[in-house]
Formats: sequence, C-alpha cells, structure tokens
Amino acid sequence: MPSTSTTGQLANISLEMITQIRYTIEHSAPMVGLVSDFKLSPGEDTGIFPKVGQVKVGVLNEGEEMSNEQDMGLTTLSAQTNEVGGYIILTTRLLNRTARSAGNLFTVIGKQFGEAKARLMNTDILGLFSALNGGTDLGSAGIPFSATNATAAVSIAKSNKMGSNLTMVHHPNSVMRLARDLSTIGTGQTRPLPSGFSASMLTKVWSGYRVWDVPIFETGDITRDSNDDAVGAIFDKEAMAVLRSGVPANYREFKNRRRAWEMGFVSEWIAFELDDTLGAPITADAANPTLA
Repeated sequence: MPSTSTTGQLANISLEMITQIRYTIEHSAPMVGLVSDFKLSPGEDTGIFPKVGQVKVGVLNEGEEMSNEQDMGLTTLSAQTNEVGGYIILTTRLLNRTARSAGNLFTVIGKQFGEAKARLMNTDILGLFSALNGGTDLGSAGIPFSATNATAAVSIAKSNKMGSNLTMVHHPNSVMRLARDLSTIGTGQTRPLPSGFSASMLTKVWSGYRVWDVPIFETGDITRDSNDDAVGAIFDKEAMAVLRSGVPANYREFKNRRRAWEMGFVSEWIAFELDDTLGAPITADAANPTLA
C-alpha cells in the first residue's frame, strides 16, 4: 500500500498540476477571449440564456395612452456542458526518482494537459464558424483574403447590424495575404492590441491589423481542406459563447498490481452559438506562400 508521505505528495502534485492547467488554458485558448464566456456555479452543468426580439418606441402626445403594445418574442437557449479530460500513470519508482525535482516535472505535465484542453476549446469555437449567418458565407473557396474582400465582409457585417464589437479571425496564411495588400496600399502599419481585449490571452494571435477598425486575429488552429481553403469568420462577441465549470476536477487511485498512481483531470465546457445573426463565415484561400 502507498505510504502516507506518498499520498501527501500526490495531493501537492494534484494542486500544482491543476494550477498549471488553469493558467495554461487561460493563456493558450485565445478564442475564448473573443466570445462570451460564462462560468457555472458548483454543481451546475446547464446554462439558460434568454433571448428577446427587437422592440420599438414612438413619440407620445401629452395625456395620450400608450397603444404600441409589443410582443418581445422572449425565447430561451439552454446549453449543457460536456466532460473533457484525460489521465496519466505515475509509478512509485518515478515518484521516488523525481522526488527532488518533481516540481518542474509536474508543472510540465500540467502545462501539457492545459495546452491540450486549450487546443480543444479553440477548435470547438472555430468549428462553429461555418454555421454562422445560417451558413451563408461571405467568402468563397480559392479566393484570397484580400483587402478588397476583407473590406467587403466588414461592410456587409455592418450593413446587416451584426454587432458593435466585431472581430475577424482567419488562418495565418490568409491574414498574410491581407497584410501584404494593406502594406501595398499604405495602411499596413501594425498597431497595438485594441483596448478592451485581454493582452494575456490574445497577444499571440493579434495580427496587428484592422480593417475599418475591425481587428484581425489569426490562428493556426483553423484547419485547411484538401484544396488549402480555410473557414474564418467575422463576428460579434455575443455571436458565440463558451460555458464552463470553474475548476478542473481531479481524482487519483493507487493500482497495487501496477505499483502506480492513476491521476485524472476532468473539466466541463461546451462551445455554442449564442446568436446566429451576429456573425458570418468567410472562406478564403490559405495555401502556403511561395518562397522567393
């Protein structure tokens, strides 16, 4: 049976790894910083989100009763989280051999868990792009993400009132073409991250460019199809959301026959559309650039 000291050691390891997992997720899942982020209270796994339609007001004459009664069209959207997790095997031999340097080892392991969860969180959000705007795409396969096309996407988004906090996200190769165009027409000077965005979460994906004051972000987590096309999007912060539990749960169990501990870490989250009308996909060419 494991000794008391080993059990206490595992408790410290769990805390250290959870701390690293949480830190890594917060700094390696940039898409979370561009959408609405809701956190559940302990014991909850479902969020209810009310949605109301647009209402109108009118000019009233003094002493006149109001007669413009309106149906707000109140609806609710529910989202239930999914469990996401993994586990590792720590043999007693490994624990004994790394007793003095365990801090560094388990920080690295926690970072790996955090990065894996962050990648999944990013790709879950990116996977929502193609369904925005009822699937009506503002781009097209094989077409470059040029200054002309990016400007057209912003114009359409603003004309259709897709929100006041618009951002665009695309594959780095697509953004490179846009950056080249902006440099050619004299508006290619990069700028600092706009105010209101989390520097710790978004600095790594901030391209430095804007189109009509809409910031452009890039991420290699966007996949390319067999024709090297990729689906990016323009969207408001309230177009999509993440619902998640606050703290990763952990468990540990000693396996006598293996002479090892199993340590598992489980989180709960789901990425979902909050308002389909507040964004649209932008398909564009994302082929690797030709080196001179």
